[in-house]
Amino acid sequence: MTTSVPHSPEARLVETRQRGWVDPYAGLDAFDYVRQAPSPELAAYVEHFWVVTWTGLAEPYEQRIVSHPTVNMTITDDFHQFAGVIRGGFSYTMRGSGRVLGTRFRPGGFRPFLGGPVSRLTGRFTEIGEMYGAAGATLVRRVLAESDARAAVALVERFLLDLEPRRDPVAEEVAALVAMVEGDVSVTRVDELAARAGRSVRSLQRLFRDYVGVGPKWVIRRFRLHEAAERVYRGLDLATLAAELGYTDQAHLTRDFTAAVGMSPAAYARLGGSERRAAGAGQPASGT
Repeated sequence: MTTSVPHSPEARLVETRQRGWVDPYAGLDAFDYVRQAPSPELAAYVEHFWVVTWTGLAEPYEQRIVSHPTVNMTITDDFHQFAGVIRGGFSYTMRGSGRVLGTRFRPGGFRPFLGGPVSRLTGRFTEIGEMYGAAGATLVRRVLAESDARAAVALVERFLLDLEPRRDPVAEEVAALVAMVEGDVSVTRVDELAARAGRSVRSLQRLFRDYVGVGPKWVIRRFRLHEAAERVYRGLDLATLAAELGYTDQAHLTRDFTAAVGMSPAAYARLGGSERRAAGAGQPASGT
């Protein structure tokens, strides 16, 4: 796994499978992706489980991601680790045949399992066995030996439940705040979010670092970049978009967008225009 996003004029970021996947259409024939909801006992901590499988790839396939403010636990033949919030883009290259089983925790949802500030994991990859010793190593072996994906997810669920996490009202408050930021594009400033949360800006910053792993400004900007990618692709003027998403000017949006997505908004808009013209000519603009 790398922590860089190659610049590619063909790359695109859309909602097809999971918000934040770059160029998912290219992978339609390369891999299968499914989600599974957690059991009610884990729903306060885990957003969903995800499984990517691929078979007999003739050529390596790289899937690039623009990250979310979440902790993920991933198990595959290549690695088995917890990934804290990754500020940049990152990628995974698939070869031959394989499977990745992932657990995406809710923002703040990993705090009860860690027992300390989630910022300790930010930008880091930590082996499951290193964090949970023999129990973690056993989980990895059993998941890798289990061919049925649902049975493998059940193993992860049992492992997490055996850790006996305690419900944390603060973690649930944080998850609700992050969901608000993701769903409401009018939230563009930290002071606005602090006012809605009934907290001071400084208190909100401490809360996010402790439970999410990054500050509220990063969370706001990341979700607004996801929004920008979708709307630039549909042809919205960049200057208008920059103002709507809370950027001081177009140059700041361009810089953040290019760093996160791996291509400039102008290149992204040209790609969207090409697909819209193809759709107008009777060709499908995209697949799902």
